Amino acid sequence: MEAYVHGVSTRKVDDLVKALGAGTGTSKSEVPRICAGLDAEVAQFRDRTLAAQDFPYVFLDATYCKARVGHRIVSQAVVVAVGVAADGRREVLGFDVGDSENEGFWTGFLRSLKTRGLDGVKLAMSDAHTGLKRAISTVFQGAGWQRCRVHFMRNVLAVVPKGSQDMVASIIRMIFAQPDAEHIQKQFAEVTTMLGRSHTKVAAMLTEAEGDLLAFAGSPRRHWRQIWSTNPLERVNKEIKRRTDVVGVFPNAAALLRLAGSVLIEQHDEWEAGERRYFSGASMLELATMNNPVEVIDKAVILPELVAA
Repeated sequence: MEAYVHGVSTRKVDDLVKALGAGTGTSKSEVPRICAGLDAEVAQFRDRTLAAQDFPYVFLDATYCKARVGHRIVSQAVVVAVGVAADGRREVLGFDVGDSENEGFWTGFLRSLKTRGLDGVKLAMSDAHTGLKRAISTVFQGAGWQRCRVHFMRNVLAVVPKGSQDMVASIIRMIFAQPDAEHIQKQFAEVTTMLGRSHTKVAAMLTEAEGDLLAFAGSPRRHWRQIWSTNPLERVNKEIKRRTDVVGVFPNAAALLRLAGSVLIEQHDEWEAGERRYFSGASMLELATMNNPVEVIDKAVILPELVAA
């Protein structure tokens, strides 16, 4: 099972078994049977409670793998939710396999997180899949949505002539190089006006996405770089792909979920054991006070309801 989870092919597992003294090795069908022992561990991790603390930030993304569904080989999405807890640590909140374009699938997935106790979400980060965006607004009512700037830039450059792409990208990046929310808003207006003269489609895309693209500015400055895109999930997705590419085509969605889940448990444990937090406790406290007005009495910070009491 350990060899399988770490991306060792069935043939290499067979060679290993023979080298350890089992002359017949292990058949291709035997590997899934043995690895079914991982199911209990994956299920226990997926069903664990999330109610111990709030998760102000939630990253959502998907990577695609091949699996047999209804006697056909189709592309299936491994969707992953990673949260940053109130103490600044990262956790793998949940994962599933399905059609990432489907609003019903995303809504069910996010509701399962809420059922397990996910609370305190202030900002969700994802790309602009219509189904996912609607699911976020339905399930995380009151939370903001940050549209991934990397995915947005790809969408923009797809409508820009190749010779102008570097120039347009540089101009848009100026928006994100500003020191505070006020300057970001001012720069956004200038960039939109500038591009409106030469690239009307790009200007229209920026105008339409303004609120979602600049949602990060409502968080502490030192969080911006990590929350204005889903890039923090890139390493996780690459590791899932590295391990699943060895298998190629999974016999069913459950087998894909088993391997991807094992990889994510490994990543979760690595974050939990690490000494370094994703965000410092002080910066997370700053986030809390930005969203919860406080009164200061004798240098002690007291929540308004306590003052009233």
